[in-house]
Amino acid sequence: MEEKALTDFTFFITSLSMQASIALGIVAHPVTNKTEKNLSHAKLIIDTLSMLKEKTMGNLTTDEDSLLDKFIYELKAQYGKSGDTSAKSGKEGA
Repeated sequence: MEEKALTDFTFFITSLSMQASIALGIVAHPVTNKTEKNLSHAKLIIDTLSMLKEKTMGNLTTDEDSLLDKFIYELKAQYGKSGDTSAKSGKEGA
């Protein structure tokens, strides 16, 4: 019984993106069903996705690369709307 592993790259970055959306208050937390903002957690995840983009450059499929770009762009835009713009550069502390 061979199934595709659930830990492929697309699943991984989608999971991180969902966590960031929850931390930004865009999506309700699945356990509490409440929307609450945790901007420091959202920034950590956005920065992690940006780091993955940098570290995997040239090693992703076109679809994986496009999806990662989309997630980073959309999450940074939502984070920027939250009033804290430090995630916009993705290079803070670098």
